[in-house]
Amino acid sequence: MTLTEKETTALRDLQTQEKSCITKYQKYAAEAKDTELKSLFKALQEDEQKHYQSIGQALKGDVPTCDCNDSQGKNYSPAGTYRDNANAADKEHDCFLATDCIGTEKLVSGEYNTNIFSCDNSSLRKLLADIQIEEQNHAEMLYKYKQVNAMA
Repeated sequence: MTLTEKETTALRDLQTQEKSCITKYQKYAAEAKDTELKSLFKALQEDEQKHYQSIGQALKGDVPTCDCNDSQGKNYSPAGTYRDNANAADKEHDCFLATDCIGTEKLVSGEYNTNIFSCDNSSLRKLLADIQIEEQNHAEMLYKYKQVNAMA
C-alpha cells in the first residue's frame, strides 16, 4: 500500500503522540504509590507500545489487522486501595497522576478522531478507529480506578 503525503503526516503525528504516552506511563508507573495504579500504568504503556508499532507498520505500507471489538475498559475492575483517609498524601498524588492521564487519553482519542478523516485507505481508517476505541477504554479504566478509590 502506498500512503498519501497527508496519511504519512497524520501517522507520524499519531506515532509521536503514542511515543509521548509510552514515556508518560513509564514515568508514572515509577511514581505511583499504589501497586494497582502502577500495574495499570504498565499495562497502558504496553498498549501504547503496540499502537506505536502498529502505526510504524502502517507507515511502511503494511496495515495490521484489528478487531475493533475491545472491551478492556468495560471489563476492568480495579481493587480499591484508598478507601479510608489513611495515606491522604499518596492518594492525592495518585489522583493527580490518574487525572492527568485521563486528560492525555482524551486528547489522543481526539487526535485519532480527526486524523481518521485524513486517510483514503479503509484498512488504515479501521486501524485508527480501533486504536481510538482503545484510547477511550484507557480513559475509562483510569476513571474506574479513581471511582473505586473515592477520587472521582
